[in-house]
Amino acid sequence: MTAIEAGRLAAEPRLLVSNRKSAPAFAWAEARGVPVRAIPTVGDPDAADAALADAMAEAGVELIVMSGYLRRLGPKTLGRYAGRIINIHPGSLPQFGGEGMYGARVHQAVIAAGVPESAIVIHAVDEEYDHGPELARLSVPLQPGDTAESLEERVKALEPAFFVETLARVAAGQLELPGV
Repeated sequence: MTAIEAGRLAAEPRLLVSNRKSAPAFAWAEARGVPVRAIPTVGDPDAADAALADAMAEAGVELIVMSGYLRRLGPKTLGRYAGRIINIHPGSLPQFGGEGMYGARVHQAVIAAGVPESAIVIHAVDEEYDHGPELARLSVPLQPGDTAESLEERVKALEPAFFVETLARVAAGQLELPGV
């Protein structure tokens, strides 16, 4: 929202969805006039998938931007928005991705692997966790003495601006989405 208000991103937020009614982002979005919707995924994932696909369509969503949504999307949402769902991941893919690889777990794995750098990866979403085609990557070199916590702090500091920059490139037609 801040990037949109500042003119750095030509976009219109249509709907914020979480699978948890207590998501802190709800209050933030509502204060800025963005509609919110909780769609629980536990119990009936198929119904949640249909509800998500319908809610996005009803709100006029053209591009789904995942940021912190840690559930696999279902076939209805993936089918309706094929090639128009993107996610940000705090580590190189595919090496540090997949089911259960989010947050501190990614940074711990990067440190344990002894690689010289991590990355922030923005990718298209498909039916597998962290699998779709890579759209943009920002390298994050490891520094001597890095811990999972220090690496996570640096990655988190870089993610918002990189995500906005990438979304701006998509909006301006400078970065093509797969299959669109």
